[in-house]
Amino acid sequence: VTDSLGVEVFCAGTHPFAAWYQQKVTNKERYAKLIERTQWWGRQMLIYGVHIHVGIEHKAKALPILDGLLNYAPHLQALSASSPWWGGEDTGYASNRALMFQQLPTAGLPFQFAEWAEFESYVEDMFITGVIDDITEIRWDIRPSPRLGTVEQRVCDGVPTLEEVTAIAALTQCLVEDLSTRLDNGEEIPTMPPWHVQENKWRAARYGMDAIVILNAAGDEKLVTESLVELLNQLEPTARKLRCENELAGVETILRYGASYQRQRAVAREHNGSLKAVVASLIAEMREGIAKDEPAQQGGQYNRQ
Repeated sequence: VTDSLGVEVFCAGTHPFAAWYQQKVTNKERYAKLIERTQWWGRQMLIYGVHIHVGIEHKAKALPILDGLLNYAPHLQALSASSPWWGGEDTGYASNRALMFQQLPTAGLPFQFAEWAEFESYVEDMFITGVIDDITEIRWDIRPSPRLGTVEQRVCDGVPTLEEVTAIAALTQCLVEDLSTRLDNGEEIPTMPPWHVQENKWRAARYGMDAIVILNAAGDEKLVTESLVELLNQLEPTARKLRCENELAGVETILRYGASYQRQRAVAREHNGSLKAVVASLIAEMREGIAKDEPAQQGGQYNRQ
């Protein structure tokens, strides 16, 4: 599509070496208002994410499903993490975007409401106090989207390949369908306290596929890749029901060959730290998919000691 224009295309949570202060802000009132309010932090939002909507049949399900999805937010963050660089420097994080974006008002992790009426009351308060002028200005990592009748998963960094997009979309859809079915069966969806959810976000942003994540309110922990393998097995019947087994299998490809941040760092190591080589690799992945050469090397796991 862009060849005739002499333009190359790639996708990641951040550009490896672009400087935010050199970029033009999109000429829309929405963004002008955001910059006016948030100033320096808002101007830095040179970040890119994948948003996935999954329809649900009744608003009463929205918040229990949202709360249930928070248990898997670190899994989604780790799989999609693709923003290790900021302004030409390695941040040490798998997803610098995740922590950058939450600096905006109303962005970051959602509040966990028990009833839909509580969410409506929150939204009304935001309008009354002038925090928002439109419900879409609630920029949570996972949020209800009342206009579309969906739960919107916004955890993920931008990812370089169609295979990764479809894998993460299938995983999200299967999770929502599984949670919805459990609600239909009268089950109560397990949740975690906000401090566990917050810690999981930080661990996944920092360590990516090497994160040890908290699994439940009891504080049990597991390496996120091991938890993902168990999750894929758990979701097999749901994937068959939704006919997305092939797409969900793309998660195994990411587990085997690494998330984007791992692949980017591997390219940088192979090219004496060249971020231009990293960009070239991202362009190639957009065109050709993940190079299935050597499995990813894990390392740098979270350690409390």
